[in-house]
Amino acid sequence: MMDVYDEEELCFPQLINTSCRKPTIPRVTVEFLQFQLFFNSVFTVTLNMLVIISISHFRQLHKTSNFLLLSLAISDLMVGLVFFPGETARLTSCWFFGDIMCLLYLYIISLITLASVGNIVLISVDRYVAICDPLRYHNRITVTRVRICISLCWLYSAFYSITFVKDGLNEETIQCQGKCVFFDYNTFVFDLVLSFTIPVTIIIVLYMRIFVVVVFQARAIRSHVTAVFLQCSVTGRKSELKAARTLGILVVVFLICYCPFYCAALGGDISFNTSVTVLCLFSINSCLNPLIYAMFYPWFRKAMKHIVTLKILQPGSSKINIL
Repeated sequence: MMDVYDEEELCFPQLINTSCRKPTIPRVTVEFLQFQLFFNSVFTVTLNMLVIISISHFRQLHKTSNFLLLSLAISDLMVGLVFFPGETARLTSCWFFGDIMCLLYLYIISLITLASVGNIVLISVDRYVAICDPLRYHNRITVTRVRICISLCWLYSAFYSITFVKDGLNEETIQCQGKCVFFDYNTFVFDLVLSFTIPVTIIIVLYMRIFVVVVFQARAIRSHVTAVFLQCSVTGRKSELKAARTLGILVVVFLICYCPFYCAALGGDISFNTSVTVLCLFSINSCLNPLIYAMFYPWFRKAMKHIVTLKILQPGSSKINIL
């Protein structure tokens, strides 16, 4: 028997039989959530714009590893521009934008998520080659190859997201008008394996290998029988090891932020507070990445200072020594 609700409780009072109910959330909770998501959106967009401008403007930063960071910053920027406003509308009120906009929103979120995971995989491969095969790094990891890999990563994300959206949003999922429900359980499990579990396994395996090599090199450097080759390469290797450590922290933060989201989604029906918590943790990763750069990369702090003080508008600013 169909439940009967007052018109004030419905998203579309004129569609009594097909309208969804309005979310029953305390006003204080709604206002707090809206403020938090708005603040996170502004913070994420601002920090990632600084990363994008820094790497794009200063020529000294046009390096293979930095191009990967640039690609990751673009996906994080899209989180701030699309994900935060979209989740604010989806969680705190009815969805008034229709099924087409819901479909488009799902597509963009799927694209962003998959591109972020792909960028992290590429960063892990870059650090793996730099640490484990340093003599052939510059021959194997070139700017052209990195750009091709980044382009393929985004193209794959775009085409896969089309398939995911087409399979995920079906007639059974759309039960009423006024909600934007993403996918059914079977589609999500398939996506979890293909777009998260496999890439994350690759990331963990690569960083375990990097960790083993770093420990071996550290012991060799401290040893009294260190070879002359190692002694001569200590200075050059320190920067590579520091970059590996920094990007290792980035990967750990990524896993901490993403895993609860997928675990909660696999659990099925969850409470509103749990849903909000895992979504905020999932999305906050996008504003944590630039903070990690600021903590460990002096060039980012210096570039940020030039951007904020508008020194980048001066002629020849792109050629200054930023490293």
